[in-house]
Amino acid sequence: MNIFILNSGRCGSTTFIRACSHIRNYSALHESRCGLIGPQRLNYPANHIEADNRLSWFLGRLDQKYGDHAFYVHLSREREATAASFAHRSEFGILHAYREGILLELEGAPAAHDIALDYLATVETNIACFLKDKSNKMAFRLEEAQTDFSEFWQRIGAEGNLPAALAEWQTRHNASA
Repeated sequence: MNIFILNSGRCGSTTFIRACSHIRNYSALHESRCGLIGPQRLNYPANHIEADNRLSWFLGRLDQKYGDHAFYVHLSREREATAASFAHRSEFGILHAYREGILLELEGAPAAHDIALDYLATVETNIACFLKDKSNKMAFRLEEAQTDFSEFWQRIGAEGNLPAALAEWQTRHNASA
């Protein structure tokens, strides 16, 4: 079974995969196929856990390839904290691409925080719509990581070192300055 950690970014996806590195019966990577296009972009190995915020732009294709035969996690973080983290990184990455390539020609000069809130509303809605008919899914809040990761572990039948996996949540990986 494949597992996809759907998320906006800036919400703990790197830490999630670090925690999954303690699972023996699944491979786990972060943004492992983002440099590929066409069918290869979503050609993940079996029994693999993938976290990639860009998957929110490939949900139609993800549905065609995996449909209801995968397990989906909707990873999220408190909206204001996520927006603030994106605002610190507004000159590069997905927020820059969203502002310059998706929104285009913004009127006035909206603050990076406001653009981040708009981006989050878009991505979170895309993910929620995608998941509405999926039977193998769970919501995962960064603020509840210890509890939610234990549930995730149980639901996917993970084998490995759960205490070490839970310890990963004590370190902030890829944190904004």
